Amino acid sequence: MNIVFDIGGVLADFRLREFLAEKGFDAVTIKRILKASVLHPYWGSFERGEVTEEEALQAFAAADPGITQQLRTAFTSLRGMLTIRDYAIPLVKGLKAAGHRVYYMSNYSRKAYNECGGSLAFMPLMDGGLVSFRVGLTKPDPRMYRRFLDEYALAAQNCVFIDDTPENVEAAREIGFTGIIFRSLEQLLAELKALGVETA
Repeated sequence: MNIVFDIGGVLADFRLREFLAEKGFDAVTIKRILKASVLHPYWGSFERGEVTEEEALQAFAAADPGITQQLRTAFTSLRGMLTIRDYAIPLVKGLKAAGHRVYYMSNYSRKAYNECGGSLAFMPLMDGGLVSFRVGLTKPDPRMYRRFLDEYALAAQNCVFIDDTPENVEAAREIGFTGIIFRSLEQLLAELKALGVETA
């Protein structure tokens, strides 16, 4: 079986609120930063690699000019925003040892990819995958799932896709993947076992 993982929220923690709090922002400012950036439509363009870091920052600032400097402080460095989960490498190794092929398919900006390398330490153990900034597509766009299948010459019915965002899982199911909405490691292992997917 081919096991396809989302990264943030599954194999790594996307700890944006904690990351911003560690930079000294209070709860009110954090809410404004999130609204002007991650929740702004331009964030998708940033993750697809369609715009530069500076263009993204300008768009975020235009959404809330009152926190322009705070936005720059928040996103000048993303180190620590994503951290690998303790079980990620053992999980990948266990699936591989049991004879499964393991891939990733994730929305990831170039900046996060370059600056949060530790959160991706499992990648060399995997059989491949797609990150959004490299292909100019983000989930749940069906084209990203089809691009993945084409890239690795896989059939959707032979793939299990795991993501913590229900919308992304539903998009995968519509193409023919078996989809699992991730909530916890224990829940994931139980659902994989029910599909006949064991780990070594």
